[in-house]
Order: sequence, then structure tokens, then C-alpha cells
Amino acid sequence: MSSQELVTLNVGGKIFTTRCSTIKQFPASRLTRMMEGTDQEFKMVGGQIFVDRDGMLFSFILDFLRTHQLLLPADFSDYLRLQREALFYELDPLVDLLNQEDRLLPRPALVEVQFLSRNTQAFFRVFGSCSKTIEMLTGRITVFVEQPSALTWSSNSFPPQMTLLPLPPQRPSYHDLVFWCGSDNTTDNQTGVRYVSIKPDNRKLANGTNVLGLLIDTLLMEGFHLVSTRTSSSEDKTECYSFERIKRPEALTMNKTLKPETTLSEQSQKKK
Repeated sequence: MSSQELVTLNVGGKIFTTRCSTIKQFPASRLTRMMEGTDQEFKMVGGQIFVDRDGMLFSFILDFLRTHQLLLPADFSDYLRLQREALFYELDPLVDLLNQEDRLLPRPALVEVQFLSRNTQAFFRVFGSCSKTIEMLTGRITVFVEQPSALTWSSNSFPPQMTLLPLPPQRPSYHDLVFWCGSDNTTDNQTGVRYVSIKPDNRKLANGTNVLGLLIDTLLMEGFHLVSTRTSSSEDKTECYSFERIKRPEALTMNKTLKPETTLSEQSQKKK
């Protein structure tokens, strides 16, 4: 049978059609012996090769044969059964990838927002289990600080003309950021007011509740889900909002790329 010919497999009642060369990707596997007719467990029935195995799991095996990658759905849980099928077909490279189950499992990304409102000021601290999430928020959040303009210092204008100085949030570590907004109520004027803007929203907000709502909306749009809220038992009554996002499992690629089996006809053509 030529490697370019199509073959139809009936695996546990599910029908698959692919090229012979795809099935014969790994010469040492039982699938190659099946195609060569040297494994008596596989029978030709009505023009189809019947395989008395799990058809649903074979779809993942066929995808691996086509791509040399293992990429499973986020809700996949049948690792042991899929590994059993890989052992049955004697697909050692697939077995090796399935042994890396810790990399295949979906991992949650966690974020906690701490919010403290005190008089006319609001303080924020955001913790993230993934530093990339904190980097994303750092790139979107800008704090604008009111300060007298240079013109004010050189003139007697009143009220003083103010400019907004943009500043990034503080980064105490790779996994958290800190910022605050509002005004200092100990002063009689509005100098020193801090505003917060979160891209792509262009508004500059000084009210802490409004900033909190915009921050929560930003996390929700990034795929996070609010899983819990609580208020700390300390005197300052800090509000804590916990978010979770399930990270999709990564695709695992074989360390050593094996070329499809070369047929005798192809070998003779190369020699010519």
C-alpha cells in the first residue's frame, strides 16, 4: 500500500480516514505493523481496518501522528486511559509526553485586589500568581498627579494652574503592584489630587469606587472570574477581591523529530 493512499479505520465504531503515511509515522509502532498486515489483531472488514479500541481517544492519537504535538482540551481528564492507548499502539514518544502530566494540566492564574477607602483617598494593591498579569496591568494603569505648572511658579495667578504628571504604579515585587487615588483632605485646595486611568478607557478617575469598578471590568475582560470577596478583620476594613483564570494547557512537542517511514519505492527512487 502506497504511503500516499488513503486508509479508513474503524476504531471502536468511530470512522477515521487519513493517509497511510500518517499512520506509519513511527516504524516501531503497532500501527505500522497494522498497515503492513503483520499484526494479526487488526482485521480488514468491509474495506476498513477494524480496531477494537476507544475511538474517542484515538482522535487525540491521530492528531499527534499528524502534528507530533500533544494538545488536549482544557477540561480533559482521561490521562491514564490515553496513556494506556498509547502503550497499546506502542507509541513511545506519545507515552513520554503523557508522562509530563504536570505540564498538560490546566493551571489557574490567581489575582487578588485589595482595596482600602479612607476619607477622600483610595489605596489599591494587586497580587498576581503570574507575573505576566501584573506586567499587563502595569502597562495599562497610569497614575496622574496634580502639580502646579511652571507658569504658576513664575506668576501670581490664582487659582494656581495645574498640570497632570503621569506616573506608573509602584512595583514592590514581580507579583504585585500598588497605587492610590483621590485627594489629601488635610489641605484646603485640590492640589495633589491623584487620578487613575486604565487603558483602553481614557477617563481619569479620582473616586476610588469608580477606579475599583474599572479595574474589575478590566480583569473580567481578560478572562478572569470573580470567585470570592471578603473584608479583612483588621481595623482598616480592607476589601479583598479574588479572581481566577484557567490557563489553557500548552502544546507539548516531541524532543526528537522522527521522519515518516520511507517506503521501498521511495528508497529506490532516491537511489536513481
